[in-house]
This record gives sequence, structure tokens and C-alpha cells, in this order.
Amino acid sequence: MATFLYKLGRLAFRRRHFVALIWVALLTLAGVGAASAPAPGPSSFSIPGTEAQKAFDLLENRFPGMSADGATARVVFKAPSGEKMTDKANKATVKKTVKELASGSEVTSVADPFKAKAVSKDGSVAYAAVKYTVSGMELKDSSKDALETAAQDARHAGLTVEVGGDALQATPETGSTEIIGIAIAAVVLVITFGSLIAAGLPLLTALIGVGIGVSTIAALANALDLGTTTSTLAMMIGLAVGIDYALFIVSRYRAELAEGREREEAAGRAVGTAGSAVVFAGLTVVIALVGLSVVNIPMLTKMGVAAAGTVAIAVLIALTMIPALLGYAGRKVQPAGKKSRLLGGGRAARKAPRPNMGTRWASFVVRRPLAVLLLGVVGLGAAAVPATSLELGLPDDGSQPTSTTQRRAYDLLSDGFGPGFNGPLMVVVDAKSSDSPKSAVDEVSDKVKDLKGVVTVTPAAYNKAGDTATITVIPDTKPSSVKTEDLVHSIRDAGGEIKADTDASVLVTGSTAMNIDFSQKLNDALVPYLALVVGLAFLLLIVVFRSVLVPLKAALGFLLSVMAALGAVVAVFQWGWLSGLMGVEETGPIMSMMPIFMVGVVFGLAMDYEVFLVTRMREAFVHGEKPSQAIVTGFKHGARVVTAAAVIMIAVFSGFIGSSESMIKMIGFGLAIAVFFDAFIVRMAIVPAVLALLGKRAWWLPKWLDRSLPNVDVEGEGLRDLDGGRRDEDDDRALARV
Repeated sequence: MATFLYKLGRLAFRRRHFVALIWVALLTLAGVGAASAPAPGPSSFSIPGTEAQKAFDLLENRFPGMSADGATARVVFKAPSGEKMTDKANKATVKKTVKELASGSEVTSVADPFKAKAVSKDGSVAYAAVKYTVSGMELKDSSKDALETAAQDARHAGLTVEVGGDALQATPETGSTEIIGIAIAAVVLVITFGSLIAAGLPLLTALIGVGIGVSTIAALANALDLGTTTSTLAMMIGLAVGIDYALFIVSRYRAELAEGREREEAAGRAVGTAGSAVVFAGLTVVIALVGLSVVNIPMLTKMGVAAAGTVAIAVLIALTMIPALLGYAGRKVQPAGKKSRLLGGGRAARKAPRPNMGTRWASFVVRRPLAVLLLGVVGLGAAAVPATSLELGLPDDGSQPTSTTQRRAYDLLSDGFGPGFNGPLMVVVDAKSSDSPKSAVDEVSDKVKDLKGVVTVTPAAYNKAGDTATITVIPDTKPSSVKTEDLVHSIRDAGGEIKADTDASVLVTGSTAMNIDFSQKLNDALVPYLALVVGLAFLLLIVVFRSVLVPLKAALGFLLSVMAALGAVVAVFQWGWLSGLMGVEETGPIMSMMPIFMVGVVFGLAMDYEVFLVTRMREAFVHGEKPSQAIVTGFKHGARVVTAAAVIMIAVFSGFIGSSESMIKMIGFGLAIAVFFDAFIVRMAIVPAVLALLGKRAWWLPKWLDRSLPNVDVEGEGLRDLDGGRRDEDDDRALARV
């Protein structure tokens, strides 16, 4: 592989005009496609195989036109102090608002609070339930505007009016901190390279790669049903890895220049060696992201595949466009160790270079590996402690900031009707196979009423055929409560008994039940997903490092860092530590997809640093250095670059903490802290300590396995043959002249 990539790097350097033209053309094509594509409709959300989804599908079939998954809104009214909602003037205002809401083109029904008995016992709060034909993400802006206008008109009449439900779902905003993250990355690159030109190359190529990836997603969003979160994730991952991959190749190019190679040769060598590491690092990220399809949740699969595509583009750009741009830059990119005009020169620059920080740190770790190993493991273990109290769930209006109308509506309903009112459960009774459908439905109602934790059970609503009914159950606890989850399981258990007695099927659905099923599906998929992703990456790393213990150590180190990162997420978003600093206005359960998502993405990114750092050590070992010296050599050449790459990645991910969307905020923080733990504690401390303790055993591989594995030559051993061939040619020319 090193030889092929070497030739590719030289070709891209020589044919830079052609290479640059191809990438600019692709960017233009993707941009035109995104601009001309039809506006993307909101992505649909489904969880195949779950009871809640089966119930929704059954309702669509038995209650045509019901729009079971349609958006809902609750317009909550609160009377002024000392008044009641049943007072004549307040009642007239509510009825006028109901009439105004019912005129919407996408509205299927609006329940009058006074007819539906939706007034609190003390008379201070009432609500109107609005049902739409389409989901919240598909709702037209005109319908949302009409909802807000109706609420505002009622406010002018003197009532307190707030709107809850999913009808006002908004597109998440990332905030200005994303730009700050990119600015920090630029500063780190300038400090690392000491040159504005060299620092600009990784940023330029990363932006081009992300531009192509995100524009392609936008162009295909309508056709493939891709949501806004898909492009946000692709941008987050694409920026981080795009900058890092380009950074490693530019750094290796400068190192090759420092050894006296010509620029085209140095570009080829950089792509042949660092480029090989980029390919395998990118492969681990792609495996981790595409592996999310194992969960069998369409939304998660699309997010993973789209982000994986952006990573693949970042790899291709690093291998081709970086050497092309290096050709354009010429002598403006200086050899490593040479002072640029930006940083200045002078007598200090001409002094013999002292060992760099990476060399000094590696030498310290090699001398005291056991102490460093124990300190690193204990530190990460302490950070992981909060993960033992991890509570999973999906965000609802109760997790919104108190400044939003959704959160205020949620609180008004809780105060007026009880906490469980915000999470009603819909029980669907399929009595088509029953001899007496009505008797079966009555039995379900009676059994559910007797269950612990039930406040109210509404009368059954039948379909036209009379063989299917829906019953609304109001719990006495909030939607995200463990007791509410227990109630869902209790209803389902009771349904099993009813099925045996009456042949009627009982299904529990609604947003609360859907969230519970979603969390359970993710939990069930975590171990198979972890086995698949870690297993495939383990095999890949055996091929790369030609060792069994090094990949095993890499996988165990990853588990440490991801557990510590989950602990930090729990501490901030569930316990509330530093929540003010992170802009977390409301603590609560951790988003259900967070553990499996962090496992996938963090594993891929963790393997990046493993590949980049350890391939340098492997290269030195293969070329004859002792194991301990190879560790120092690997850090001498790779520590500064890996540190810069980690700081850049942390900065990019931290930029998304400013998002208005709680999911994006949590993912940004989780990935940033995970990269910190993995890069600076696992890869920079635990990895060299373990390798120092193992010595030559670290590179052990059974002979039978060694013979059966393909030789991918990540260390660039094949490039030595090229050196030998060139020396022979030079000798032949010299003899001919003699």
C-alpha cells in the first residue's frame, strides 16, 4: 500500500492543476445540486420491531385518516390571579381561540376545553388539544405561525397562554461557538507549523471536504428522507477528521523535507507513510459509523452512513488534494525544525536542537511505566464512576429551557393536572379476533384502572368496524420517570393475560411509550454493536500492526476512555455539575442514543490516534530500533502532531456545545471530553506505559497468522527498496561517466 500511495502522492503533486480542478468541480457540482434540489421534507421517525411502532401501524390501518403519528399541540390557558377559566370573558376568549385554530389547513381536530373536560379542578388552567395531519417536522411554517398567532391573540385578551407539544419543533441552531472552534483550530495549526500557508492547507481541504459532504446530503435529503441532524453530525465529524488527516500528511511532508528530499519526493513519501495511516484510521471511523445500521433504526443508520461518507471524502482529499496544494505552495512550506519568518529566526534557531517535549515525556514514561499506567487507569476509573448511575431517556418539553413556551406549557399542565398529564399512554386494543370485542375492551379498561400508578383512564374510542379501540391512560408520574416506564411494562404484562383469555391484543404506544421502546432497542443493540465494531477494527489493526497485543491494548484503552467520557456526560447533564458553564438549563436523563453513539464515533476517533502514534513506533521498531527506543522515536515524531490534532478535534466538537438542540449539545460535549481522555491519557500515557512493560512481546504475532495476513506495508518498508533502486541507478550512471 505504501508504494501505491507514494506513487499517488507524486502524481497528485505533478498533476496538481488537474487534481485541484477535479475537487473544485466536485464541490461546485455538489453545491449546485444542493441549491437546485427540492426543499427537504422533515425526516420520518420509526422504530421497526417495537410494540409502540406496531401500534402506530395498526392505527394507520384501522383508523384511516386518524394520523396517529401526526403532530400535536396543547394550547394551555391560565386565568389571571383571582379569576377562573370558567368566567364568562375568559371562556369567550378560549372559544374564539379554538375557532381560530380549527381553521388551519393541516388541522384535523381541536378539542374545546369545556366540552372535553380539560379544565383543572381549581379552574385556573385549561388546555385545547390540537391535532394535525402531518408530523411536527413536516408541519408547514404557515401552520406554526397560525398556532403562535392564535396564542398571542389570547394573550392580548389578558390570559397567560403557552403552547406545548411537537408542533413547534424548530431546526436546531449551532451558535457562534462553532466558528470559535474553527478559529481555535486555525491558531493551533499556525503554532504547530509556524507558517500561515502550512496551517491554511488542512483548514482549506477540511472545509472543501465538508462542503462536498454536506452539500451532497442536502441534495439527497428530500429523496433519501434525511433530517437536519444528519448534516450536523456529518459536519462535526468531517471537520474534525478532515483537519487531522491533512495535518498528519503535511507534518510528515515537512519531516521528509528536513531529511533533504526534493519536494515531489517528500510529497510522495508523506502520502506513502502518513497516508497509509490515514487510510486505516479512516477505515476504523467508517466501520464504526456504518456499523450503527446494526441497531436497525433508520434515522440512526442514515446519520451514520452520511457521516461515514464525509469521512471517506476527507481521506481522499488528504491523499490527493494535500500533495497538490503542497505543489502550489512550493518553498512557502518549510522543512520541520526550520524557523519561519512568522516566528522569527536568529542565533537561537542555529543552536543544536534540544529534545522536544514528546521525546522527554516518552523517556519519562519508559523509565516509570508502572506508575504512569496505574495513575492513568485510576484517573479514568474515577471519571467513569458517575456512569454507574446513568439514566437513559429521550428529551421532552420538560427538558427544554424555562425560557421556551413549550417548557412553560409543560409546567402549567403539571401544576394544573399532575405530572403524568404530559406523558399520556395510548393503549390500543385489537379485538378483531375476539368473539366479543366490546367485552375485551372493557376488560382491558378495568384491568388498567386497577394498576398502580394510574390516575385516569378515558372511555374507549372505537373505529368504524368496532373491532379496534384506543384508551388513553394518564400516569401519576412524569414521562421520564422510572415509575412511568414500569407502568408501561405492567400494562403490557396485563395485555398478555387478556390475550390468553379473549384473543384480543393489547399494545401500548404514544410518545412516552415510543421513547421507552427506543431506549430499550438501543440498550439491546449495544453489546452486538460493540462486538461487531471492535471485532472488525481489531482484525484491521492486527493487519496494520502485525501484532495481537497492540490491538488488544488499543481496544481496552478505548473502553476506558469511553466509560470516563460517559461518566463526565452524566456528571454534567444528569447531575448538573458545571451545567451553567455548559449552558445546560435543565438536567435529566441522558439521551438514549448517547452510549451507542459514543461507542461508535469515539472508537473510530480513538483508533485514529492509535494508528498515527503507534505506526511511527512500529516503523522505528521494524527499522531496527529497540522497543523502548522505538517508543521514544514514535513520540519524537508524532507526539506534537497528535497533540495538535487532539486539541483541534476538541475545539471543533466543543463548538457544537453552543447548539440550541440538547442532543447536539450533549454529543458535542461527549465527543470533546472523550477525545481529551483518549488522546492525552490513554494514547499519550497508558499506551507507551503498556508498550514499555511488554517490550518485544508487544509486537508478537503467531507465525501461522503472520503468513496468512496480507502485507499492507504501513511503515513504508517498500519505499526503502525504491531508495535502493535509485542508489543503484546513480552508481551505474557514475560508472558510465568514468
